[in-house]
Amino acid sequence: MSRVRWGILGAGSIAGRFSEALVALPEAETFAVGSRSQDSADRFAKAHGFSRAYPGYEKLVADPDVDVVYVATPHPFHAENVELCLRAGKAVVCEKPFTINADEARRLVGIARERDLFLMEGMWTRFFPLMGRLRRLLSDGAIGEPRMLAVDFGFRAELDPASRLFDPKLGGGAMLDVGVYCVSLASMVLGAPVRGTGHAHLGGTGVDEQFVAALEHQGGRLSAITAGTRTATPQEATVLCTEGYARIHSPWWRPEAMTISRPGQEDEVVREPTEENGFRYEAAEVMRCLRAGEMESAIMPLDETVSVLETVDEIRKAWGLRYPGEDTAW
Repeated sequence: MSRVRWGILGAGSIAGRFSEALVALPEAETFAVGSRSQDSADRFAKAHGFSRAYPGYEKLVADPDVDVVYVATPHPFHAENVELCLRAGKAVVCEKPFTINADEARRLVGIARERDLFLMEGMWTRFFPLMGRLRRLLSDGAIGEPRMLAVDFGFRAELDPASRLFDPKLGGGAMLDVGVYCVSLASMVLGAPVRGTGHAHLGGTGVDEQFVAALEHQGGRLSAITAGTRTATPQEATVLCTEGYARIHSPWWRPEAMTISRPGQEDEVVREPTEENGFRYEAAEVMRCLRAGEMESAIMPLDETVSVLETVDEIRKAWGLRYPGEDTAW
């Protein structure tokens, strides 16, 4: 591939931000967009420099010149949209949360592997340079063995029952909007959770407006998560190890600095300034994988995406939170 020709499925605000990141990458071509109407597709294409605009997702994935599709629709539609792309033979990156639940994720991973197609969850926090530094810090044992993690991600939004944050038909709630970032970080730092529990406040629309969760990982490692859509939090993360700790400065989900503390030593501040649009790191990893012929990213493996959603499902089950049309056992 001289340039990777991107297709965008969905024409909302996240799709726009991702497209702006592509424009800044010389190896990427903003090629085609599919939306629910020709008018919205045309507007998006004009605003973001796409050469082809399709009234419908089927026409987008049928375009033989599209190399990879970024799925940017609301949470409940991810599974059907990703499956549409895969069955059309397209490589896919899907915005987080990958799907509403683990059953949907397992099905998509199975299709991708059966057809030998690239597939990745767009968990953008994984790809920032500082997260790479953190992974190396932990793998090198520079502050000992990671044993615990404390992470929060909360903000206060005005209550709007029709918005994606509060409408159960759109997969509303703190867990799928911001909590899944925290569970994914815990998995990256401490390994896949073996069990999770927690408590939530379910608001008037029936979705979680705030929650606390505790996760257990292999070897007695523990993580504590606080998240919400109606409560502001510091938005920090602290990795607690046997020989010190690393505190990722706010906002940890778009990280640029962390402080490393060791007993009896001066604190060390590590900085990794980022580009304004952080989606570029995620997009660059996708294109690296495609050029290398890799069917998934080692930074965000498919099995880990499924594992994170299994933990999310377990916690939601304790709350009795089930989304409309969700085919689950509880």
